Order: sequence, then C-alpha cells, then structure tokens
Amino acid sequence: MDASFAKTDTLGSAALAPLDWVRSVGIVVAFSLLTALSAQVVIPMWPVPMTGQTFAVLLTGALLGSRLGAAAMIVYLIEGASGLPFFQQGHGGLAYLLGPTGGYLVAFPAAAFVTGAFAEHGWDKRFLTAAAAMAIGSVLILLSGWAWLSVLRTPTFAFKAGVAPFLIGDIVKIALAAAVLPSGWHLLRRRASPQS
Repeated sequence: MDASFAKTDTLGSAALAPLDWVRSVGIVVAFSLLTALSAQVVIPMWPVPMTGQTFAVLLTGALLGSRLGAAAMIVYLIEGASGLPFFQQGHGGLAYLLGPTGGYLVAFPAAAFVTGAFAEHGWDKRFLTAAAAMAIGSVLILLSGWAWLSVLRTPTFAFKAGVAPFLIGDIVKIALAAAVLPSGWHLLRRRASPQS
C-alpha cells in the first residue's frame, strides 16, 4: 500500500476516502452542526461575544478543503438564518445576520474556503504553514466583522470592540487547530504504511 497522498488531499478527504456525493453531504451537515455547537461556547462581551466558532470554521476549511469547507459554512448560515438556534447562545433568524455579529458570520464561508485552498496545497502538513493558512482565514473574519461593525458604529469603536479583544483568543485557537493537522497526517501515514 502506498503511504503517499495526493497534493490536493486534505486530512479529511484522505481519512474518509472515497468521498462520494452522499458522504460529502453528510460531512458538510456534520461540520455545520459542529460550528453550531461551537457557537454555544461563549465568553460574554459587548457588542460581540467571543465564541468557539472561528476555531470550528478554520478547522472545517483545513479538514474538508475549499469547496466542502465553504459549503459547510453556507449550510450553517442557512440553518441559523432559517430560525434554528444555531448562532451564539441559541439565537437564530435572518435578522440576527444584520446585528453586530453579522459581518463575522457572513465571512465564515470565505474563511473556510481560503483556509481549505491552502490546505489543498499542502499547507496543513506542517504546523507553521497550517497556522499561517488559518491566520489568513481569521483575518478575513476579523476584517469583515470590523467593516460591518463600522457601519453600525464608528471605525475606531469597531476596532476597539470588534477586533482588538479577539486577537489573543484567535492566536490560541489557531495554535490549537494548527497543531491537530500535522499530528493527524502523521497518524494517517502510520496507519497507511505497511506493517513489518
């Protein structure tokens, strides 16, 4: 058995191969539910709470790749916008996307796509490159959140309340998520290598 993986494989696609249509849909729904669950891990702050969502978004993109990662986030947003209690602290509904957290939420598909695209090019195989891919995804989320909060308030307020407080937390989340990927590849290679 060959222990090498194609360059475009992500950890998720390599571990769950073959990914047919039904399996892909199931994985997309599962990761949308993981994101909904992570939204319930909340550190209350005003006007934007700190949640576990960005951890789930970045890990989803890195594990599933650009298309499936973005699809999982789109499904998550549809679920929450349709009224399911999938946003932070059990909120839901389309109007929630127009509130202070709307800018962050709508950036989730783009962040998962970009992180996944880097993973498809092998960035998920080493800690530093995995962290860099996730940092780029995180910056997309923060910039979108800052831009939307600037519309609702002033740009200075939006940065002080919607970006600065999240920087240290995002660094910790990125470090944790990035550490999972190379370890997962190592385990997958050990499993795929022939036993002596």
